[in-house]
Amino acid sequence: MARETDEAVIAYKTILAGLLDNRPSGTRQRLASALGKHRSFVTQVTSPTYDTPLPARHLPTIFRVCHFSPAEQERFLSAYEAAHPGKLPDVGGGDKLRALTLMAPDFADEKKNRQFDDAVAEFVQKMAALVNGGE
Repeated sequence: MARETDEAVIAYKTILAGLLDNRPSGTRQRLASALGKHRSFVTQVTSPTYDTPLPARHLPTIFRVCHFSPAEQERFLSAYEAAHPGKLPDVGGGDKLRALTLMAPDFADEKKNRQFDDAVAEFVQKMAALVNGGE
């Protein structure tokens, strides 16, 4: 079972690494900044050679910063779900996500920026669930 999980993680990381390789120079650094993490964290969670799983809470940020097409997003999410069943964030029903760009204050503090971004993401997930008949 653990070997199957390892292979499934390698599968989604391989997809992600391939997509990142086809993005403009500096994408990994922009992703690190958007996540409030160091670039080494991005390398660990996106490279198939590291066994560090990619936390589901970072998926919307990755999709936004890396400009995943709907087909790329669907392909990646299928592989991610195979590796981590039931771990995808609940976005109020439906399997599709869309990117939404907002202008937000920069608090000049990575931790505060990340907390703000996480709070906005949580709010959006709760509102989507509410609109779709959830709690």
